[in-house]
Amino acid sequence: MVIGEDELRELMKASLGGDAAAHRDLLERLSRHLRAYYKSRLAHIGRSASETEDLVQEALIAIHTRRHTYDPAEPFTPWAYAIARYKLIDHLRRTKASRADVPIESAGEITAHEDHVDTESAVDLGRLMAQLPAKMRTAIQHVKLDGLSVAEAAVRSGMTESAVKVSVHRGLKALSAAIGREKAS
Repeated sequence: MVIGEDELRELMKASLGGDAAAHRDLLERLSRHLRAYYKSRLAHIGRSASETEDLVQEALIAIHTRRHTYDPAEPFTPWAYAIARYKLIDHLRRTKASRADVPIESAGEITAHEDHVDTESAVDLGRLMAQLPAKMRTAIQHVKLDGLSVAEAAVRSGMTESAVKVSVHRGLKALSAAIGREKAS
């Protein structure tokens, strides 16, 4: 089952309203997304997949303890993934990941940036993604953001592999056009 932005946002809103069952459900669903996110990121830089579970738990704890900072008027997933990304960076720093150990195309992922820049970028991405049709948004989320293979994304979304590829291609093209329009404004 594909879990979308709207569903996660509603669970977070209910959680903020004191609904303990919604909060448990939110954390359970997020754990699946975070596990895929961390597995792909760690594998991409040649790190052990055994680090994944620790990172998932750290991120869930941070999301739980910082839930009061979430603005319900904003998209939820960029906020959650910003926390997840910071946890990954902190973990790599703690475990003394050397830039020499990281493939050059991944070096930017562990380089420190100003916090507000990353948060603003995540919010911008969420806003742009919300403009896409659901199929495109789901395909891009699975393949480009969660790091799933096209085959895995097809299984999760119930689409064919060809449909996933086309949706990713068209979605990225649409995102590019939207960014171009914003820059021109």
